[in-house]
Amino acid sequence: MSRLRFGTALMLMISYGAGVGGLLTPIGTPPNLIGIGFIEEETNIRITFFAWVLAAFPICLLMFIALCVILILLNHPEVRRISGAHEYIHEERSKLGPFSKGERNTLIVFAVALWMLPGIVALIFGDESTIYSYMYSRLDEGTVAIVAAALLFILPVNWAERRFTMNWNEAARIDWGTIILFGSGIALGTLLSDTGLAEVMGKGIADALGFTSLLAVSAVAALIAILISETTSNTASATIVVPIVIPIAAAAGLNPVIPALAAVFGASFGFMMPVSTPQNAVVYGSGMIPITKMVRSGIVFDIIGLILIVLLIPVMARLVGFV
Repeated sequence: MSRLRFGTALMLMISYGAGVGGLLTPIGTPPNLIGIGFIEEETNIRITFFAWVLAAFPICLLMFIALCVILILLNHPEVRRISGAHEYIHEERSKLGPFSKGERNTLIVFAVALWMLPGIVALIFGDESTIYSYMYSRLDEGTVAIVAAALLFILPVNWAERRFTMNWNEAARIDWGTIILFGSGIALGTLLSDTGLAEVMGKGIADALGFTSLLAVSAVAALIAILISETTSNTASATIVVPIVIPIAAAAGLNPVIPALAAVFGASFGFMMPVSTPQNAVVYGSGMIPITKMVRSGIVFDIIGLILIVLLIPVMARLVGFV
């Protein structure tokens, strides 16, 4: 029984940790980029890579602490140490060997990726400085991503044989379906906005609920996003909720950035069901997690996540200058 409980805690930690960790950067999970795109388009507010990391860090840190503590409490193992674990890990690590040239090149590309540079420049020189304006106009996230990917086709692993870190045969095996799904989600959300449907739905919901408090609207936005993400993908949740939340906040006379951010974060906080996120489906498929334990643990973390979003998003958004 101790192995079952330890395995359950470990697998759930992998799944939930992947979901929470994806929130830390704009490129960590599709809902982040979808939400940022809608917010920037509808509010004309630029959310830099660095500013997003600063805003998300406290929420991610507290969620990781909650994951570690609560998962152990809910699935308390009967043994404190697994004999032979250290030797096994050391043996497996030694099999990996030293860094290959391809691995070093990939590490170099990540090191020189300039996603955070504009935000750091703004922090040092101010967002009104000439150098920040120069960086801001030339190093958006899309440009940096293209440059980083291009470098993988340029950095060699064997110059004599003209072999590089990546070639097109390898690139063709990328999961393009996920990229199409991501793009389709953005297109659907844009249609909701451009056709006026999001505005009609947002005003209708705002009138029906009668919310005028920023805290209440943010809480409802995060809650709806969490509930939708439990039954569909987190990408679909962000695509549906964020375009509707923005006109809801506007109809209530509120700044829409904070409720929209709450919806974006809520979309990635689907912890209860295997269909909520890909990582949930993967770990559930291992057979080590009974559905009852996933649901029980997921409810706890959905509630904790909702509380952290509602309390911290307004504070962090103001600190980093989103509002």
